Amino acid sequence: MATLININGQIMPPDQAFISVFDHGLLFGDSVYEVFTTYKGKLFAENEHLTRLKASAKAISLKIPFTDEYLLEEMQKTFDAAENSESYARMVITRGKGEIHISPLSCNSPTMILYVKEAEKYPEEYYSKGIAIALVSTKRNLKDSLNPGIKTGNYLNSVLAIIEAEKLGAYDGLMLNSDGFVSECTTSNFYLVKNGGVKTANPGCGILVGITRKMLIEVARENGIAVQECKISPEEIPAVDELFITSTTKGVMPVTMCDGKKIGDGKPGPVSIKLRSLYQKKLDKIVNNK
Repeated sequence: MATLININGQIMPPDQAFISVFDHGLLFGDSVYEVFTTYKGKLFAENEHLTRLKASAKAISLKIPFTDEYLLEEMQKTFDAAENSESYARMVITRGKGEIHISPLSCNSPTMILYVKEAEKYPEEYYSKGIAIALVSTKRNLKDSLNPGIKTGNYLNSVLAIIEAEKLGAYDGLMLNSDGFVSECTTSNFYLVKNGGVKTANPGCGILVGITRKMLIEVARENGIAVQECKISPEEIPAVDELFITSTTKGVMPVTMCDGKKIGDGKPGPVSIKLRSLYQKKLDKIVNNK
């Protein structure tokens, strides 16, 4: 197993990887990123992630000078060099080096930084027993301030939320938007289950529309499980049957405690268990067809 860094096409070990201290990604969080993983040794949903990367860049007026083909080639080269059984890749495109000034006009050459390491394996008990989350006071950013739908390197909002959640003894923090409705957890989309149906916050609630979220909604509806994208009041949570979260790295992870109280009977419920199985079957189908 190895962790390797690729900076603008140059692959190196972490202790040899450096960027300029004048890079605006460091100075101002002026960057966009995406997370990719392999499943059975193969990348999945890579085109969807690259599409979102470019959409995030466009939203902050950052022109990416690299083609999709180049980015995928560099990712594969780094995977091959790392020789991990399953790989995690974080691709960051920064504004590049410039003056110590908030204006990006002095930045002429974006930096591509690719972090590759062995894919994280979450403890099986997270799936067999579920995790605990807590509602936090840190609100999700306003859409017309720093839109949560843009995947930028400016993540202080989520950093503050996870610090608060950890102080409360929870694995993750559930964030509300400025109107008091549920948005998402710090790095995961959030869902509740009631009477066999699933609810999740709609994009208008201030969320990052996850690639896994999209795949999960598709597979749920294909298998007769109703999914509503809507506004969710936090007052609904104590009475639900199940909770779960999703992300590229976590897949479908059940939540069995919220604010120190059991959800349902305190065990992963049948809908989240079924959706996790259906999601994994969908991944199998995708990678087997490659």
